[in-house]
Amino acid sequence: MKAGFASYEITPRAGVELSGFGPFRLRHSIAIRDRLEARAAAFMVQKKMAVLICCDLIGLSRDLVQKTRAIIRQNVATLTDADIMLSCSHTHSGPATAEYTGWGEKDLPYLEILPYKIAQAGINACLQMQKVELSTALVACEGIGVNREYGCDTLDLVEVLKESWRPTQAKLTDTSCRVIKFTNETGEMKGFMAYFGCHPVVCSADCHYIHGDYPGIAMRNLMREFPGSIGLFLQGAQGDVNSCVVHKPEQDSLLALDIIAGRFARAVRQGLQQAQKMPVKQLKTAANQVNFSTNPVFTMEHLQELQAEKEKILHHPEADDQKQEVRMAMVQLLGIRRMQEFLRSGQKTIAGEVQLIRLGPLDFLGSPFEIMQAIKNDVLAAAQAPIPLVMGQCNGSNGYAPDKQCAARGGYATDTVPLINGMLPYRDIHSELLQALLELERQLNS
Repeated sequence: MKAGFASYEITPRAGVELSGFGPFRLRHSIAIRDRLEARAAAFMVQKKMAVLICCDLIGLSRDLVQKTRAIIRQNVATLTDADIMLSCSHTHSGPATAEYTGWGEKDLPYLEILPYKIAQAGINACLQMQKVELSTALVACEGIGVNREYGCDTLDLVEVLKESWRPTQAKLTDTSCRVIKFTNETGEMKGFMAYFGCHPVVCSADCHYIHGDYPGIAMRNLMREFPGSIGLFLQGAQGDVNSCVVHKPEQDSLLALDIIAGRFARAVRQGLQQAQKMPVKQLKTAANQVNFSTNPVFTMEHLQELQAEKEKILHHPEADDQKQEVRMAMVQLLGIRRMQEFLRSGQKTIAGEVQLIRLGPLDFLGSPFEIMQAIKNDVLAAAQAPIPLVMGQCNGSNGYAPDKQCAARGGYATDTVPLINGMLPYRDIHSELLQALLELERQLNS
């Protein structure tokens, strides 16, 4: 097996709006606390190649994914789109790069040059191939996340920053981290990966610094600790898991950021120490375009009713754009208009790509959703691979994939986020995403 690793800086200029935490907040960045990067791993087993790139970004639009892949393929002729996976950490302290209406204004010059920067990380990784051995470990990673859909924790800042703190329902979060290490023939570590599911929202709407939140800080610190190595953070099922510190004032958030990043880095460091070698005899890839069904309740008539509700809030002289209710109504109204255009076009399903890169015992299963834990657990229970890794925010950004219980109950993930994305709610994304990911395994197993 051969592998190459590379990084390329993708930090925007200070002043761009940061993406996340609320509607039309005008949250302009004031400085760079930590650089953002695209970090790439390229693999070759026999003559088969694949590239996995992780970006310190909230997500990528489908257009950015297609442009980036095309640039890589122009420079590495043996690769197809199915061989290139683009993932994001989902930091809320970076620029607007996904299709979130009102969640940060896009900086057009930055978006124009971004695909070339991300692609260069992948191209450079392909140029630095050398023989490596793969090692992996599953280690405890606790005291970071809480389940915001099913948990009932009161998150006092002083309490959660104690090393002994644990959520009351830890089983509803990730409590372990999968660490993967690549060493060359002289024993030097050239690359490593950390797979874990939790929203990077240690910082809050009050924060105005550019950085990659806890995973970005942790991985960059580990790269400094191990010079010459490149570390990729692989975002897992974070749809219903927040960090234990969220929505705090800026100074409290920045203090907590280093503490939570330190907890995560400590777990990854332990994994690097405990990693055991595993043989890699195969590299396979597959990607499918899937049409996910939408909620039939959302007819044109229903959208017109919702439109009237939002216009009632907005269309009168006393409306105040400083109020959260007014700004959120504008986000929802724009989302309703996009949904109406969707229905007028005759479409009834939402396209999304699912992808699998199989590297020896590892299955990197990517999809463009913020996946909830219950869906991930169902995939793990049915998957045949020795080590299946269910990854979110890959090759696009299609909103949340709520589990059945959450979807039936409704709320932010089920009802509000589709309006932010301008996409109709899904009918049964739990079952359909599960089926789509398992179908990739069946394809490679046949």
